[in-house]
Amino acid sequence: MNKYELALVVNAKIEDDARAAVVEKAKDYITRLGGTITNVDEWGKKRLAYEIQKMREGFYYFIQFDANADVPAQLEENVRIMDNVLRFLCVRADEA
Repeated sequence: MNKYELALVVNAKIEDDARAAVVEKAKDYITRLGGTITNVDEWGKKRLAYEIQKMREGFYYFIQFDANADVPAQLEENVRIMDNVLRFLCVRADEA
């Protein structure tokens, strides 16, 4: 099992419950693909470095999880088509 981190930037113009549903859906993808979530950090609303889809702000979430090497590619396929996700990045975390 490797350690990974999924960074999500979620649309800031949607309701709180819809935003929570987007994060839960991403977490559900991880568990369905065989990963185990270890931590979820919510950084809140931040200003974006540049405008994305005519938006200047987004909510940042960082989900740490353990999974096999094939899970990140499958996860990215699912997250890529999710509504209200402006940007995402899945990286392998350093093992300290």
